[in-house]
Amino acid sequence: MIRKQKVKKTGETKVTFVISGDHQHAGKVSVVGDFNDWDPSALVLKKRSNNTYSASVTLPAGERYAFRYRTADEVWFNDEAADHYEMGKAGQDDCIVTT
Repeated sequence: MIRKQKVKKTGETKVTFVISGDHQHAGKVSVVGDFNDWDPSALVLKKRSNNTYSASVTLPAGERYAFRYRTADEVWFNDEAADHYEMGKAGQDDCIVTT
């Protein structure tokens, strides 16, 4: 799941990436994408009390970003709630989120 919220003071968009605690890859998962130079240590999902894992990033409004999820053991997977998908540089479908 992806939640978007406008930041009133700056006009930016806070994007929150969420996966269920029941997801087969729940645990050590990162969101990697254009917004963090595809660095798996930059945005690690944290366990929440509502049985989800999530992480947020604030991004400029009106932009589009490619991203994917990556587990600690290098399994990549996509978010079903992405705005759309496109072929990435590595030859796989990347998720796209627009702000």
